[in-house]
Amino acid sequence: MSGQEAALYPLRLSVTARPLVFGGHAIARRLGKRGLPDWSVAETWECSDVPGSRSVVTNGPLAGRTVHHVLADHSEALMGTGWSGECFPLLTKFIDAAGTLPVHLHADDEAARRLEGQPNGKTEAWHILEAAPGATALCGVRKGVTADRLRAALEAQDFDAVLRRLPVRAGETLYVPGGTPHSFGPDTLVYEIEQTSDIQQHAMRWNMEDGSPVDEEEFRANLDMLMRQVDLESRPECSPGLSIAVGDGVERVFLCAGPYFALERWRAGTAEPLRHSFATAQILSNVGAPVRVRTGTWSEELGRAETLLLPAACREVEITGPADVLFGHLPDLDRDVRAPLLAAGYPLPLLRRFIAAPT
Repeated sequence: MSGQEAALYPLRLSVTARPLVFGGHAIARRLGKRGLPDWSVAETWECSDVPGSRSVVTNGPLAGRTVHHVLADHSEALMGTGWSGECFPLLTKFIDAAGTLPVHLHADDEAARRLEGQPNGKTEAWHILEAAPGATALCGVRKGVTADRLRAALEAQDFDAVLRRLPVRAGETLYVPGGTPHSFGPDTLVYEIEQTSDIQQHAMRWNMEDGSPVDEEEFRANLDMLMRQVDLESRPECSPGLSIAVGDGVERVFLCAGPYFALERWRAGTAEPLRHSFATAQILSNVGAPVRVRTGTWSEELGRAETLLLPAACREVEITGPADVLFGHLPDLDRDVRAPLLAAGYPLPLLRRFIAAPT
């Protein structure tokens, strides 16, 4: 290991809890996340380099440093050989949609640069952790709906007339490209991975921070910008993912993959530990019981709904089961996604449909 690599180790990060109006108490009470305030929590930002909400390292020699500073000082050790960029590229959250999220969209890369003055847009994916029977999500514009009809329905707040309502079930994942109008909830608990960005355009007549009304001038300005960014052809579908066996009682499920991120869910019993080798930073979030995480000489417990940022320099991790964890990362699609799935016997045409194209 070089001196730069040796400086890095699994990073525990500060968490930002956001009290938006659709939140509840499921992240603490059902997932078991500790340290949250008593008030309703809509989102916990687990790993973030968004300005104003940057995660701070809370353990080891780098404690007190933001993810942004760690990246600046240890870019290749954190992200892997050949990587370059100004910010950590991934944002992850737990979201408690006890109520219904506002109908909104995020710009794609092109619209973000042209209309928002931002370096990138926000494609995201939702992995459904829990959903009540009959739970649904709005995602994408119905086929045949014109821009004029969409605008009129949004003005009337008649969302089901123009947007697709999809059933959602625990274990499914929905990859949502930038430009796709969407909402989910109520009674839905989600793990979200996305590009690092907080840009969004809302179609609601109320503010998601406190439920206060949006005045008519602001509402119409919001719709103007939303209509300039909407993709009328984006119609995502829920996916159960692609599963491969990687050991005795160890299952690896590719939940989604594309140029901006990949998300995997790994489960292991007690016959053998979960072992994962990697060449790029991994956001490890525990969605099951507490587990023991080992990499090199580092070994600690990762509690329920806790997150670790594993630098690329760690290269491999071992987790003692029973385990149920998520790995989010910026993939080399050929090396990290196509190769293991092809080796497991999945046909190339299926992988072409599964792996998302850039927006």
